[in-house]
Amino acid sequence: MAGRAEPAGWVRDLVATPEREQSGFQAGLPVGGVLPPRAGSDTHDPEPEETMKKISQRQAPGMEGAMARWYARQRASAPQIAAVRRYAAQVTAGLPAGAAVLEVAPGPGYLAVEMARLGCAMTAIDLSRTFVEITAENAARAGVRVDVRQGDAAGLPYPDGSFDLIVCQAAFKNFGRPVRALDEMHRVLRTGGTAVINDMSREASRAAIDEEVRGMGLTPLNSLLTKMPLLALRHRAYSRALFARLAAESAFGTCEIRTEGISVEVRLTKSAR
Repeated sequence: MAGRAEPAGWVRDLVATPEREQSGFQAGLPVGGVLPPRAGSDTHDPEPEETMKKISQRQAPGMEGAMARWYARQRASAPQIAAVRRYAAQVTAGLPAGAAVLEVAPGPGYLAVEMARLGCAMTAIDLSRTFVEITAENAARAGVRVDVRQGDAAGLPYPDGSFDLIVCQAAFKNFGRPVRALDEMHRVLRTGGTAVINDMSREASRAAIDEEVRGMGLTPLNSLLTKMPLLALRHRAYSRALFARLAAESAFGTCEIRTEGISVEVRLTKSAR
């Protein structure tokens, strides 16, 4: 069984792009029409109507080109790479040598590279072609093999029962068809395998976000450019209640959830039928 995972970074789709504006992403709000929290509230539990919109939100555009490469540089600070290494060791603890691991939406691929270094047979898939290129570059630079390709989490191009572990970090909130993505993870997992989703919590407080960014080792300007989108992206993120509902509607049927700081970790195991 894979060990508990430590958060290792949260920001994806940081800055509005022309593609995002064309698809309806404006002023930091998701295209599904989710409203910000009520005045005077720093919590983010959705109302029933908001919950329905949250489940059916549109796919966020992938980060491409110069923005993706800027993001990759921000994620490469020493404190964040150290956190990625700890995360890799924790999430793969207990797996056999050569275990087949899939990372969905690896971004620049730092986690995929570290899991490959630990002996995992590593596969990764990202919607962004630029992130696929960056992941391949980082794997080659590290001297490890990561089979990375471009594709959609809602249509994984792998046979049934291919993986022992699936990891998805800081990206699940961007998926337009979250239940379908969970169903696909369930399909490609082997019986007894686990999917671990680690993402920003919709219930994250402003103070917790400030603390998270302070620990990233960024310049003052890049800290600001990271913190402001995080405050907006939490309106797209999922609460514990929403994750429980998503799991119940998926092929997994149930999940384990825990929160810490600004993060929520969801574990879903494929049980024998």
